[in-house]
Formats: sequence, structure tokens, C-alpha cells
Amino acid sequence: MNTVALVKAAEAGRRGKDVRSDLWVRVAPRQAGGIDLNLESRVALYYGEALRQQIVGVLTRLGVAHATVEVDDAGALPFTVEARVECAVRRALDDTTPGAPIPSPGPAGPERPRSPRARLRRSRLYLPGNEPKFMANAGLHAADGIILDLEDSVAPAEKDSARLLVRYALGGLDFKSAERMVRINQLPLGLSDLNLVVPMAPDLILLPKCESADQVRQVDEHILSIQKTLGLSGEVWIMPILESPLGIQRAHEIGSSSPRIVALTIGLEDYTAELGVTRTVGGAESLWARQALVNAARAAGLQPIDSVYSDVADAEGLRRSALEARSFGFEGKGCIHPAQIRIINEAFAPTAKEIDWALRVVAAFEDARKRGLGVVSLGTKMIDAPVVHRAERTVRAAAALGLLPAPSDRAAADEGRRDP
Repeated sequence: MNTVALVKAAEAGRRGKDVRSDLWVRVAPRQAGGIDLNLESRVALYYGEALRQQIVGVLTRLGVAHATVEVDDAGALPFTVEARVECAVRRALDDTTPGAPIPSPGPAGPERPRSPRARLRRSRLYLPGNEPKFMANAGLHAADGIILDLEDSVAPAEKDSARLLVRYALGGLDFKSAERMVRINQLPLGLSDLNLVVPMAPDLILLPKCESADQVRQVDEHILSIQKTLGLSGEVWIMPILESPLGIQRAHEIGSSSPRIVALTIGLEDYTAELGVTRTVGGAESLWARQALVNAARAAGLQPIDSVYSDVADAEGLRRSALEARSFGFEGKGCIHPAQIRIINEAFAPTAKEIDWALRVVAAFEDARKRGLGVVSLGTKMIDAPVVHRAERTVRAAAALGLLPAPSDRAAADEGRRDP
């Protein structure tokens, strides 16, 4: 294995009395003598030796044979330990010198079942990409998607640290049934994010501040290049975030620019700022943009996803906003706090009445098709193809959520409806 020589002292991570589930590490050059590790840990009694072995193991994998290392551990999980140590090593290398060695990015993530294109995306929870304490149990919140954010929630000086933390979180954490999403930075910086996260097979990449089809194609081609280089397969979906008047104006062009795109979403904080107006609870100032995005998404065969509701304490306001969004044609909203997930999931789930209507429409359509009839009727109403398609979409959503009645219950309900 090639060895690397640290040329300066560098640190990564956080420490302090209020820090938890994180680790601070400082590495410094040492001419000889191996690894001199000084470890302080709140859980040293139970995990001190295992932690020591893991730190030395990461240094060895990165090719560091000699270094002085200080560590202050606040109960970090293994994925955080690896990310913080690697970040400190990368910062300690003289990467401005031509030919300077760069440490390996580590092994690729394990193969997982990939996320289907048309899966439910009612709720997606944003998590700061440099805060490990929020990541460990994120899958328990039951959001349809978990977004590990590398953009707005991460300070510029910590982008490199967050990128590695997200990489190791994707490879080392169980997010349960949630779709594993990463919001990269605006291009061109976002391409560097892809270099580290794509090898860990995320399900979906959110592209912020998207204003052109060319930006989507850059991301698409870079994902494909990384996959080919590493011999990876499987789809990595893209969800452009439209956050400017220009982005909204080009919504259909953007949505049609790559087969990787599964949804379009809107970012109303940035959009209203560019309009030069204040974002209001009523949302009159963004009504046209939201409806334009829904129309463009549907025209391109994509899911339209609404923006976040920024007042975490206003549960009723969130419920009204989510129901309104659904009435506009949106299929989901963003979440900035776990408390918002249940409300949003309920708002975008089909009701019992809607499910009953959809089942009757689909049954009537199937009956007419079997009888060779070109006209479908339900009671005194004629049912055309768009109505059938909407009913089928409702049935699929209900099935995915486990909301369909048992066949015996359905038969009993149908018999009851036929009784005089």
C-alpha cells in the first residue's frame, strides 16, 4: 500500500460540552514511530479499545503510517469516526503540490434494492449534512425520503467535512424504508459532491437552483461517468429544485432533459426573494409559480412536489398548506422537522372515500372491458380514460400504503351497494 506523508496539522469535527454523537480529531506530521494516538472519550470504559482500533484502521487504509493524533469523542458512531478522521487527513495533505498523494475515498457501498421511479414521495425530511446526531435514527421518523443536505445547511468551510460524513452515512446507516436522497451544492461544486456520494448508491440527487436543462445533463453525465468507472449499476434519480423565475419559466424544458428525473420541486424562499416580495402564509405571491410547476411536471410525466412549510410550530397551518398543495396537484411537500412528517403523510394519502370511489371506477372499467364495451359507466355517470387513470393512481397509492380493504370486505361493500 502506498503511504502518504502529512505536511501540516489539521483537524475536523466538533468538540465541547454541548456536542454529542460527534468526534473531534487533530492529526499532525510525525517523521517516524508509527501512530501516536491520544484518545479522550465519554464512552472510553465501554468502547475505548474498539474506537482506538477503528481510528488506526482508517489511518492505515488512507496510507498514513506516522502521525500524532488527538481525539475527543462525544459518543460518535462508526460512520462519523471514519468521516472525521478521513477529513482531517485530507486537510493535512499538501494537495497544492503537483503529484501530491490523495487518500482513497474508501470502499463503495453495499448493493441495495433500488428505489422505484414512481414510488410515493409525500414527505422528505431535510437533515444538515454535517450533523451526525440527526442522522443515526432518521429512518425511524417514517418519512418517505431522507435528504442529507450538502447545500444551504452547511457552512462553506465545512463542505468537505459534510461531503465525507454524508458518504459514510449512506454506507453505514439504515434509513429503513425511506428513499435515500442527497441535496448537492449548486454547480460546479455539486459535481465534487457526486464524486463521493454516487459510489454509495444514493437513490436520488436533488439539484438546487436549477435553471437550465444543461445543468441537469451535467449531473446526469457525471453520475454515469462515475458509475462506469466503478462498475456500478442501478438508477440514481434526479429531482431538480426550481428556485428562481428563470427556473420556473423553463420548468418543462428542465423536466424533459433527462430520463433520470422523477420529480420537480419548488423552493419558495429563494423564489420569493428573487421576486423581491415577502413569502406569506397565504402564498398568493407564488400561486402562479406553483401551478406552473405542477403543469410542467405533469406534462413531462413527473411528480410535482411542493416546497417546505417553514413554521414548525404551526401544525394546523401546515395541514392546510399540505391539503391545498394536494388540491393543486402536488404529490408531496418538504419537511424541516420530524414533527411535520405525519401531518404531511396524512394530507397526501387517499381518504377512505377516495379509495372507495377509485375501486368502483376501476371495477366498472374492468367489467366494461371484459364485456367489450367502449363506454364505461358508473351509476348514471359516464367514465372516460383520464378519470380511470386517476382512479388507478389512487388505487396504487392506497395499495402502497396498505390502505386497501381486504377482498372479503370489498365484496361485502359491493353487495351492500347493490341492495335496494
